[in-house]
Amino acid sequence: MTGRRWRCSGPDGLADFEFVQVEGATPGPDEVRVEVSAAGVNPADLKHTRRATAYPVPVGYEIAGVVTDVGSAAAGLFAPGDRVVAFRVHGGYATELTFPAEKAFILPDSVDDVAAAGLLLAGTTAADMLHRSGASDGDTILVHGASGAVGATLLQLAARRGVRVVGTAGAMRFDAVRRFGGVPVAYGPGLIDRLHGWTFDAALDLAGTDEATDASLALVPDKSRIITAANKPAADRHGFVAVAGMDPESTAFRDAVRPELIGLLAAGELEVPVAQTFPLAQAREALELVASGTAGGKVVLTV
Repeated sequence: MTGRRWRCSGPDGLADFEFVQVEGATPGPDEVRVEVSAAGVNPADLKHTRRATAYPVPVGYEIAGVVTDVGSAAAGLFAPGDRVVAFRVHGGYATELTFPAEKAFILPDSVDDVAAAGLLLAGTTAADMLHRSGASDGDTILVHGASGAVGATLLQLAARRGVRVVGTAGAMRFDAVRRFGGVPVAYGPGLIDRLHGWTFDAALDLAGTDEATDASLALVPDKSRIITAANKPAADRHGFVAVAGMDPESTAFRDAVRPELIGLLAAGELEVPVAQTFPLAQAREALELVASGTAGGKVVLTV
């Protein structure tokens, strides 16, 4: 079966993206083949193509779709026709994909493909950061960059724990912070002054700016409770915590929390705020929007 797939043929990002024809792969014993219906678009998709050591490289890490073939060892787990969601696959910007069955989860009927495809990268990042911060019932935390896809999930997970969130955002995005129970504060010059009067137990940085670092250090005395997913150099320099999906502790936690996130989405207790969808053929445009930092929610490709 012939399909289409995006790949990156060099280190120059979107300029090296190619939408090519590929032959579908027969699943190995521990694999499944999935007809992709939707694929999440993330800043990491572009970053990883620029860091590759060999080209071409496939693009995309999270999908939803329908199983079309199952390897012999995976036959007890999945069957053709099963709706699934998968994360940490390689080459999700595709019409079909073959990958290890352990990366897939049955998708409940109550969850649509677009929301499912946008859930797991942002969701596991948010859950990991909240976990590493030690935030618990009654705590107040500061979240830098609270209005995006990760921020929206973080706000919802924090509320479930009884954690109050003050979230920085542009003034045009205040409603997105309020929507999930956060208290919005404008980022920009004077941020620390605007936060005067709050006492924070932890700070979580999704913005990666010097302002976020300075405010976190000024307002949270315990550096072990300052967590960044966007500025590892600052974390190394100042002695606070950087999380990344590929470090062993984060990988183990994110893998373990995936079923919980899917369950919350299925139960209507977690929402994926999808800002925009694009056809698969417009993956470049979708990534340009995500890279601009102005999407204001999750961007998803549809097939």
